[in-house]
Amino acid sequence: MALTSPYDVYQRTQVDTASPARLVVMLYDGAIRFLRQGQAAMQQGDREKQNHYLVRAQRIIAELASSLNMEEGGEIAVNLMALYQFMHEQLVLANLQDDVDKVQKVRQMLESLREAWTQVEIAARESITLTQATGAETPHAA
Repeated sequence: MALTSPYDVYQRTQVDTASPARLVVMLYDGAIRFLRQGQAAMQQGDREKQNHYLVRAQRIIAELASSLNMEEGGEIAVNLMALYQFMHEQLVLANLQDDVDKVQKVRQMLESLREAWTQVEIAARESITLTQATGAETPHAA
């Protein structure tokens, strides 16, 4: 599918040029946005939109879970996987039960994780800037 609007081109460029940490933050932003929209639809009694937005958030959470490197991620990856599974289950239940509180709980969890990943992104960016300023080689991941 060809990108037609300047916004589509801009969005694609943002994704294509983002660091791994930035991509994770972008995924969190999308999931949080869809949860807000799902909550609003739920409160308005619009079950079709509610389902649409909550399922989109579930898909993002599934993508986050599938991107975990369980071999190298150690305990952090295991804990994140458990959180993502819990969030997914809560959203399925929230959708079935029209439970705004469950959606809110998941949204708060994602917002906390997003903040942590934002700090990772800032630290990585500062490290790259410092490395470039000192002329040293970029450190490679182990």
